[in-house]
Amino acid sequence: MAAQVGGDLPSRKKKSYSDNSEINVTPFVDVMLVLLIIFMVASPLATVDVKVELPPSRAVPAKTDKPIYVSLKDNGEIYIGNNKVNYGNFSVRLNQATNNNYDMRIYIRADKKVVYKEVMRLMNVIQDTGYYQIALVAEDKGTQ
Repeated sequence: MAAQVGGDLPSRKKKSYSDNSEINVTPFVDVMLVLLIIFMVASPLATVDVKVELPPSRAVPAKTDKPIYVSLKDNGEIYIGNNKVNYGNFSVRLNQATNNNYDMRIYIRADKKVVYKEVMRLMNVIQDTGYYQIALVAEDKGTQ
């Protein structure tokens, strides 16, 4: 039995294929639909619509040498310790109060009527000053 290698068989015809420049979008659409279904199922699970009144903290406060308290009143006044400050001189006054010790924990005391946005603004200013150990102070209810 003999075979011809590399040569054309007379009974076969060569077919020429033209270049296909079209993109098959069917797999792309399938993947997008699967992702859409996943997000449609998962997004309701990520939201919380249950209204709850959170309890006050009963945690034992950490002991520090000299705590630095930053107070935010409901009328927008800011205090470092007992000294009234504003956002313009806040960083300088906080550095003075901590003696430029950026490892100190800063305790934020905010009135319960203060808008959440203002508490976050104060926290951002403290972090922009270089202090990253921030704690929120809650009313101590003790054990009842």
